[in-house]
This record gives sequence, structure tokens and C-alpha cells, in this order.
Amino acid sequence: MAKYACPEQDSQPEHEQPAPTGQEPGTHDETGVQAAQPRPQRFSVLRMARLLKVSTSGFYAWRNRRTASEPTERQQRRTDLTVKILDIHAESDGTYGSPRITDELRERGEVVNPKTVASIMAEIGIEGISPRTFKVRTTVQDPDASFPPDLVLRQFDQGRLNAAWFTDITYLTCGDGDMFLCAIRDGHSRRVLGYAIDDHFDAPMVARAIDAAVATRTAEGHDVAKTILHSDRGGEFTGAVTAAACGRHDLRRSMGETGICWDNAPSESFWSTFKHEYYYRRTFATKAELIAGVDTWIRWFNHERRHSGAGGLSPIRFERTLTGTANAA
Repeated sequence: MAKYACPEQDSQPEHEQPAPTGQEPGTHDETGVQAAQPRPQRFSVLRMARLLKVSTSGFYAWRNRRTASEPTERQQRRTDLTVKILDIHAESDGTYGSPRITDELRERGEVVNPKTVASIMAEIGIEGISPRTFKVRTTVQDPDASFPPDLVLRQFDQGRLNAAWFTDITYLTCGDGDMFLCAIRDGHSRRVLGYAIDDHFDAPMVARAIDAAVATRTAEGHDVAKTILHSDRGGEFTGAVTAAACGRHDLRRSMGETGICWDNAPSESFWSTFKHEYYYRRTFATKAELIAGVDTWIRWFNHERRHSGAGGLSPIRFERTLTGTANAA
């Protein structure tokens, strides 16, 4: 028959039991009658462990942890990781999730599991920012324009630098009014090579971005002849000014189908990243403030932001692993 837990029987008779702490033997109440002395209830650790089906060693280890004045090695390690995770998350402006933070920790010499990083982030209530799925948008065409063929066919990363560049224009706004940003990126390294920002969008704006991208590569000793420049079919990309800019640098123009954003997915993905990680989280009072913000973010994106498609490295660091150069700006 099971034996129920009950207070342990004292080995001494009741009249020989010592008085509880703080109360003298023979204490009388206000009527002069000797007061009954309460007795502490004690249970055997062995009996409780057996009834609860736990080990006594586990109980004592738990009690020691509760009463220890110094943190255990595991607790100290977790605290140290928490501080480093908070630092990296802040350095990324709150955009990095556990995969990128894990990459950064490992680069700093930490041996850490991604699940541990995710657990600590959940525990302290921080998370990264995941760009939302982009929506299909309709590109306005110039009915008199001619269109080059699609030379990419959704093979966005062609395995080497300067094989294919991707460009697009996005709408921005600030306290002074509307602004437009055109950027050109390398399909292999994901690096922003050149960009132009203005209060109206047209072919000359695209031409300036093209010239900037070519200047970046030329300064690094790259030959960009025959590089594909892929875009959608907007009038600013089909116009004579853009065609002339590509002709000057011997770039091959390429375009996807009308209104099919998937044909220019790298550019759409880049805008989503830029807007959700930076632009939507801020307000800009003036055009100058917006331009400075775009410049700062693109520089951070190229030099610091880790990209899963670039082996977890920033675009410029990824390019350095390919070319061995150290002068990328």
C-alpha cells in the first residue's frame, strides 16, 4: 500500500522538544494559561523525491542554484551572448534576424548555434525585419519605343561579376515633395554600383546612374563591355538617352515582359529591402536630408549588410573574396 507523505515523526517526546525560535518555553497567554507551542512541519527529502519521482541529487542541485550568489558558467555565457546579440542588432539598426546575427557572432570568434541565438532573441524580445512580398505593378510604356529582348530570362545570378546588372526606379517622398531613386546593382555580388536621385524621373536620370556604375567598375580595373543592363519596359529605359548611354559604354540592353515584376525580381527585392529596413522607419523633412539618408544607407548596404545570396557577406566583402582587391569603395 502506498505510503502518504506526512510530517516526519520526531525522535524526541513532545515534552522534550525545543521551543520554536523566538518563543521562550512556558510562555503564557494573557489569561495566564500556558500557550500551545506550534511545531514546524518537516518532510523527508527522500520521501518527497520518491513520491514526486525525482532524484534527490536533482533537488539539491536546484536548491544550490537558487541560493548561489555567483552565476553558473552557462548563465554567464548566456548573459555574455545576450549583450553581444543586442550590440549587433543595434549596429544593424534593428534589421538583423538570428541568421545574420549568428554569422556576425561567428566572424567575431564565437562558437554558437543559430537556435541559441534565436532563443535568446525571443527571450529578450527582439527580432529582425523581413521584407514583405512585393506587389505586381504596371509599368507605363512609351508606345513609340522599341524594346530589346530579354537576355536574362530570370537567370539573375550568372556566376560572375559584370555579367548582368539590374536597374529600376522607385518613388520616395519627403517634406519638400516627391523624389525618385534609380539604382544599378550587380547580379552576382548584389552590390549597388551606381545610383541617381532627383525630384522627377526620366531617361537622363537613368543615364547618370549608368555613368556612375561604369565609373565605379572602371576605377577598380573592370572591363564592362558587353555587360547586360536589364530593366523593365518603362519609358525612361526605352528612350534614346538611355540607349545612347548604354552605347557609349558598350552595354547590352535587356528587358523583361510588360508589367511582369518577376522578370526584374532583383530590383524589386532591393526596393523592398531598402524601404522596409530603412525608408519606412523614418521621416525626412527636406530633399537634402533624404538624399543624405539614401547615400548613407547604400554605403552601409554595400559595406556592412550581410546578404544570404553572397555567402552571408556584404556585397563588397564578397567581391573581395572573388577578386582579391582591397580598394572597393
